[in-house]
Amino acid sequence: MNVPLLDLKLQYQNLKKELDEAILKVAESQYFILGPEVSELEKEIAEYVGAKHAIGVSSGTDALLLSLMALNIGPGDEVIVPTYSFFATAGVVSRLNAVPVFTDVDLTSFNISPEDVERKITNKTKAIIPVHLYGQSADMNPIMEIAEKHNLKVIEDGAQAIGVQYKDGKYVGTIGDAGCFSFFPSKNLGGYGDGGMITVNDDELAERIRIMRVHGGAPKYYHKVIGGNFRLDAIQAAVLRVKLPHLDDWSAKRRENAALYKKYFIQYGLNSGDDNGSYDGENKVLLPKAIYENLELKNYHIFNQHIIRVKERDELISYLREKEIGCEIYYPVPFHKQECFAGLDFDENGFPNSDVAAAETIALPIFPELTEEQIEYVVKTIAEFYK
Repeated sequence: MNVPLLDLKLQYQNLKKELDEAILKVAESQYFILGPEVSELEKEIAEYVGAKHAIGVSSGTDALLLSLMALNIGPGDEVIVPTYSFFATAGVVSRLNAVPVFTDVDLTSFNISPEDVERKITNKTKAIIPVHLYGQSADMNPIMEIAEKHNLKVIEDGAQAIGVQYKDGKYVGTIGDAGCFSFFPSKNLGGYGDGGMITVNDDELAERIRIMRVHGGAPKYYHKVIGGNFRLDAIQAAVLRVKLPHLDDWSAKRRENAALYKKYFIQYGLNSGDDNGSYDGENKVLLPKAIYENLELKNYHIFNQHIIRVKERDELISYLREKEIGCEIYYPVPFHKQECFAGLDFDENGFPNSDVAAAETIALPIFPELTEEQIEYVVKTIAEFYK
């Protein structure tokens, strides 16, 4: 049986008529950059997450970069980031000649460790970028307390977690100074190319971001600040407007699929179901754990990725691929081991949890259209590997 890591063709077939009409409407309008479709998407996203402003941009990476620029992060400023994340989280900091300062992560959620954040603050620290990794919220209350104590800006990297709430009922992306989202095609809410969104509640910051999104021109051709070309395409906005009403249902289906994985991992004797996070007894496979599980809120894991931990990671990946099961490693090389950051000052042994995550994690298929038969086949195949 072939089980792809992701199959977007199934999603397209379910929405084909609406999507084709939306794209054709943009073609007929000949309004391709920003414009009415982008404005409407911005309103809908702002309403969805409860933000005062949402500003469409060219990608999730550019959402992070533009947020840093608008908050005046520049040369020599230190920005605290988790060392275990997609490269953009740290890369955007270095692009501004600022200094990424790495922290370890919690090994249960894979999210930034507030305790390590506190330890890494210096008189040069200007901002923190907590990442809501894999589809659940970072622990934001202590992060915000640290930021307030030290007068720091907080830019939330919610690229993988749109639609998730923190335990106080606030959506991720509305807690810090700015929230950054990605609409890369593989995301829970994905476009047909690159796209992103910045959510903010401060009127002045929102206006600055909008101006810097178009090279800093306000009015056009008159520049008081230097921005960049960070505009969202109308076709992407049109596609996302069709998909947005389905997002909660898709997230619910991902959660159902995660529950099926747990059921079968227990049934096939690969996990004891006690969630103790250690390789003992029946636990050959450690399963993702929802840190928060308040079903009255959207305060739960939406599984942008379904991440398991195994000690025999590389051997298992080879076996799964031989059996035509899609899988991936997110992320095999944490920032403190990336060659481009070798010149920074840090203790290479100071990130033990991130090192474990990079060495032991595998992403299994979790997309909404996945069938229970496929999920059982994946688990059965893993059980065969261990036999």
